Amino acid sequence: MALIEVRGVSTVFGPAPNAALARVHAGVTKADLLRDTGHQLALHGVDLSIEAGELFVIMGPSGSGKSTLLRHLNRLIDPTQGGVHIGGADVLALSPAALIELRRQRIAMVFQGFGLLPHRRVLDNVALPLELRGQSRTVRETRAREWIARVGLQGYEHQWPAHLSGGMQQRVGLARALCANTDIVLMDEPFSGLDPLTRTQLQDELLALQRDMHRTIVFITHDAREALRLADRIAILREGVLVQVATPAELLLHPADPQVAAFTRAARRIEVLTLASVTESWPAAFPLPALDEAVDIDLPVEQALPRLLGRHTPLAVRHSGRIVGQVSVDAVRAMLDAG
Repeated sequence: MALIEVRGVSTVFGPAPNAALARVHAGVTKADLLRDTGHQLALHGVDLSIEAGELFVIMGPSGSGKSTLLRHLNRLIDPTQGGVHIGGADVLALSPAALIELRRQRIAMVFQGFGLLPHRRVLDNVALPLELRGQSRTVRETRAREWIARVGLQGYEHQWPAHLSGGMQQRVGLARALCANTDIVLMDEPFSGLDPLTRTQLQDELLALQRDMHRTIVFITHDAREALRLADRIAILREGVLVQVATPAELLLHPADPQVAAFTRAARRIEVLTLASVTESWPAAFPLPALDEAVDIDLPVEQALPRLLGRHTPLAVRHSGRIVGQVSVDAVRAMLDAG
């Protein structure tokens, strides 16, 4: 069973959501519902499964329902219809006390607007989740200092949030979420307000941390390049409807429809796709090389290019301790032309 299960979730905002949802089930469109009743259809019939340890990205344009779906996971918002389960537990059936426990022990959140407490210094902001659990000052400050160092802010423990840059404030927010040591971290467009260089740096740091932590991260973005760079899998939402769930490579190579293809067009295929997407069978005319002369099938195509350019013999590709094929400049060129 997946760690997070979303089943048949529909959400309507307005004074009579159930009556409005009945109209949607009868065939009324989102636009007509808003015009005729003033109700907003945020999500409609969403089914999702998210595995433990997965960096799962929910992507879509503004107004697609991304943030609403994220807030259903920790029940900041209740859906009009459907269910949410975490570790087999029905989140919507939890008592207020059990819900508080879920948020304190299992789920942390990183906000787009940083969400730092301006009257607390960096150290106390990062230690806040442990303070809410009642842990001693010694324990929480020791843990907080460790995470402050891991996100590159050692020496800033006693600074006020207002004295930090936007990128540094977001690092504080990330350290606070990770200091909580929850198995689930929700991230709502955390890097969208940052300059491109800082954004890329934080993406790199998140990927490096995830390689060590293996947390279950649900990450919201409207940026296709960010989604394709970070995700193990991506869910595409449009007008509150789930359009496709796929790996980055599957999304680029087999988009569900022209609109998904257009949405991901800004991404450079050569950065996202690995050699698995261009590996061909080994030519019979050539003997197999030694395993250490081959390249891994999970290597991004871009990183393999220096070994391909000017080469007159096949470049072997290995996987699970054996040669599984070869990659050529022609295959890479064909992949890029197709995009």
